[in-house]
Amino acid sequence: MAGNAAERFDAPGQFNIHEAKTQLSRIIERVERGEEIVISRAGHPVAKVVPLVRRVNRTSYGSLRGRLTLSPDWDSDETNEQIARDFGMLP
Repeated sequence: MAGNAAERFDAPGQFNIHEAKTQLSRIIERVERGEEIVISRAGHPVAKVVPLVRRVNRTSYGSLRGRLTLSPDWDSDETNEQIARDFGMLP
């Protein structure tokens, strides 16, 4: 890859392995801002550094409010029978 590491830092997210080792802190900063960084060996991409998808704490009461919709018959005899059949509890 042409150019020195300082010039490359502003380039699109691709680094060779040597650059990635010397610029790891800056690469992590870019990833924290949402960028995806590709690491290449001999010009061939071999790895991608991507932001982690943060898990939402769903253990508190009401944490899914507004995210789920239930049909009016969600607890009907017919629905319960179909669920039991789907799980092999009925013939």
